[in-house]
Amino acid sequence: MGWDKREAKRVHFDHERRAALLATDGTWRRECILVDVSESGARLRIDGSPDVLGAREFFLLLSPNGLVFRRCELVRLDGSEVGIHFLSPDGSRPSSMTGEKK
Repeated sequence: MGWDKREAKRVHFDHERRAALLATDGTWRRECILVDVSESGARLRIDGSPDVLGAREFFLLLSPNGLVFRRCELVRLDGSEVGIHFLSPDGSRPSSMTGEKK
């Protein structure tokens, strides 16, 4: 899947939006820039090595104090750019992202 083939409408930012990735167990943290975001996921540019993303699940911290966050899963890694899907708190994909009708 290419960066421009996501089904959900994306929002691009005119100014740099800083965020951070945090391991679900808290063992690592990577600063990142939010490139674009949609209802189902986001594209990020990470600072530092992407090696820690081998875990595939992590949190995206959207506020400096960590009170605003989303649980995520790695979908695509291309150099320093990362594609992620947002997960429900229980670790599953929300029904709106799996194609199920309510």
